[in-house]
Amino acid sequence: MRILHTSDWHVGKVLKGHNRNEEHIRVLAQVVEIARAERPDLVIVAGDLYDTAAPTAEATRLVTRALSALRKTGARVVAIGGNHDNGAALDALRPWADAAGIELRGSYPKGDLTDLLIEGTTEGGERWRLVALPFLSQRYAIRAAEMYELTAAEANQTYADLVARLIAKVSEPFAEPGVVNLLTAHLTIVGASTGGGEREAHTIMGYAVPATVFPPNAHYVALGHLHRSQTVVSPCPTRYCGSPLAVDFGEEENVCSVAVVDVSADRAANVRDVPVTSALTLRTVRGTLEQLATVNLPDAWLRVLVREAPRPGLREDVQELLPNALEVRIDPDMLPARSGARSAERAGRSPRELFGDYLDSRGNAEDGVRELFDELYDEVSSNQ
Repeated sequence: MRILHTSDWHVGKVLKGHNRNEEHIRVLAQVVEIARAERPDLVIVAGDLYDTAAPTAEATRLVTRALSALRKTGARVVAIGGNHDNGAALDALRPWADAAGIELRGSYPKGDLTDLLIEGTTEGGERWRLVALPFLSQRYAIRAAEMYELTAAEANQTYADLVARLIAKVSEPFAEPGVVNLLTAHLTIVGASTGGGEREAHTIMGYAVPATVFPPNAHYVALGHLHRSQTVVSPCPTRYCGSPLAVDFGEEENVCSVAVVDVSADRAANVRDVPVTSALTLRTVRGTLEQLATVNLPDAWLRVLVREAPRPGLREDVQELLPNALEVRIDPDMLPARSGARSAERAGRSPRELFGDYLDSRGNAEDGVRELFDELYDEVSSNQ
């Protein structure tokens, strides 16, 4: 059977105040075109359909239309909730999804464990089963563990231990031979490389789990959460497909793609990355105003590190040269070196003194700035 594995769409993403809706329309249209060309039996969307737990109506419309278009290619479609998604809100869409022939799993069920197990048969008669595991926060991990009748001692383990036990429980049907065993989850795996734009609190600390949580009799594990496409060393074939567009400047070196997987019950998974090129690239440029005037990157969003002394109006000058600059700041190399100690102690110092120290530390000697601050401070103080 053939699988198209995609993840981390982050529809609704706003980058430095810029809405990227038009880019998402093009990106998801290209993902649908890839599905039409590759004719997969199954499409897996491994979480983070949205960038926020409260998506706009526009974002919801785009996601539901993309899922419907993928279903119309003839493939079965399974989508799970990620850490950016509102699991309960995704579950509220299940009546629509069921009517559209889309399998949507936003959060963990309160009752029947089999709801996480999805089965099917390809047109060629090949049977498959997929364990679909939405993002599980630490907050609800214990509750989920108790739900599946783990003992109190078992529930008193780390997040990784609980995830391992849950996966072992839901993948028990994998023991049946002759069926393609698949698993999709929204997780951070120990040793995997972050893409640069993930939510840090859900990527490090207690959220990282070892790849040994996956059963060795799984034929393919489709992961979401990390935005860089990569294979994970694991007891079974395991891969992050990455995001189909770079969501932040930390991801400008990533190659955006979806994964196409050919696998059968008696043949190892063969994975191909298919590039997704519809979004604008993200680039970081640096230099003086004279050097920045020579930059020619009209098809990229820019982060600009200016090698000039700070002054009022500098940002506007840069954006006049580079209208596609979404972030403008002074190159860190231009700022005065600072010791580990604070340059000024806050205790006992007036706002005027602190502001003066700040201007000195930034190398700002513009006439009138200190006087203007004094006027504003006096006005605010008198109003209070």
